[in-house]
Amino acid sequence: MSITLLALAAAAGLTPDTAVGRWKTETRNGIVEIARCGQSLCGKLVGSDGITANPALKDANNKDVAQRGRTLKGIQMLSGFKWESDAWTGGTIYNAEDGKTYDAKITMTDANTLKLRGCIFVPLCKNQTWHRVR
Repeated sequence: MSITLLALAAAAGLTPDTAVGRWKTETRNGIVEIARCGQSLCGKLVGSDGITANPALKDANNKDVAQRGRTLKGIQMLSGFKWESDAWTGGTIYNAEDGKTYDAKITMTDANTLKLRGCIFVPLCKNQTWHRVR
């Protein structure tokens, strides 16, 4: 993160707990509730277009066949993030669309916007911007 972004984050009063809350994803109107899980950060899927249409929507694409019968609502999507001075790193994100889990990093840009980066391995990464649900 550049010195300018660090200065802006500090000026905005961003803390590790700024990420806690409900966030709207870029795709399918997903809503992920991020919370503290001990010293780390985790997040569960609490809503989406698919869940609205079918509350019993299953994790049908999971690479683990035994997990395909579980419902998507309430599934843990984010886990294992540790705070490192300006970002939540070392965590993973589960993508129900392809049934795979990716290494991830969460960076707060302001109190209502976060950047999530998920990688198969660097540089094969995808970025999303999530916005706080009020």
